[in-house]
Amino acid sequence: MKEFSHGGQVEQFSKELNCSVDEIIDLSSNINFLKPSIKLDFNTLDISSYPTYDKLYSKIANRYNVDVENIELYNGGSSAIFSLFNHLNLSYCTVYSPAYLEYKKACKIYNYTYDSINRFENITRAVHENSLVVFVNPSTPEGKFYDIEEFLEAWDKLNCTVLIDESFLDFTNFPSVSRYINKYKNLYILKSMTKFYSCAGVRCGTIISSKENIAKLKENEPMWKLSHFDSCYLQEALNDKLFAKTSKAINIKNHLLLKKVLEDSPIFTKVFSSDSNFLLAKLKNIKASTLQEHLKEYKIMIRDCSNFEYLDDSYVRIAVKSEKSIFILKESISRLGLMKNLSA
Repeated sequence: MKEFSHGGQVEQFSKELNCSVDEIIDLSSNINFLKPSIKLDFNTLDISSYPTYDKLYSKIANRYNVDVENIELYNGGSSAIFSLFNHLNLSYCTVYSPAYLEYKKACKIYNYTYDSINRFENITRAVHENSLVVFVNPSTPEGKFYDIEEFLEAWDKLNCTVLIDESFLDFTNFPSVSRYINKYKNLYILKSMTKFYSCAGVRCGTIISSKENIAKLKENEPMWKLSHFDSCYLQEALNDKLFAKTSKAINIKNHLLLKKVLEDSPIFTKVFSSDSNFLLAKLKNIKASTLQEHLKEYKIMIRDCSNFEYLDDSYVRIAVKSEKSIFILKESISRLGLMKNLSA
């Protein structure tokens, strides 16, 4: 696998199978399979003038219970990460891993000395003083939510700058650490809204921090970063007041179904507990690439996790999607289990 590759490469997969994108069952991407109700006719939008974002800022601030002055918008989560790394201009970064691979890439681009802490085995290991600390919560690829209040205090005592990636928190009922932005002066929170609102093609990432930190961030940011289409789409998504509650309920139900399918299958030795919309599983006797090859017959994509730190080619991540897709997955891995005689 490529060092920084990720899931969701549907077009490439469809070309490989010589089929249409609509035929693909994408369980590799952790984008919400449910979509908010969008009532706007985009053909009627006036795009002759430069975009303004006042309404979008207000709606996002209201969604996450912060002030408008506590947020800055970016052209996607990755752009937010790269801009923040560049702005902070620190020399050392510790990432609690495995984690979203763009953090390691950002360290490489902006010449940070990279360090990682194995969340599974050594989560209490001390971090370096005055460093940038990155913690994804809920985590990826296993989707676990961590109670990090004690960590925040410890990091603060070491004068660390802290970035908490809450891109998948909307799938849960856990509280955001945004309630601490006035307590910890060097705390930043990333919200990648496109995951929950099922719009990866709409590029919008949000950084939440103290008003002082956000004001400094804005000094070096361009005036226009989102298109008018991006802005209007997200405003409409946020107008769907029932979506968050309904989406979480359906995802939880399908999450339980997928977990049972994986746990009942003889091809897995472990299915990790998850609080988000995807599950990490460890394979028995076969490699992730072997399972991927088998699933091509069913036009199913899953995430090979071998390029995540501390994982190998026996780990796969499978996203929560529709009941139909889960039952097709169940049939496909049942046949593989019989072929490999792994139930013995």
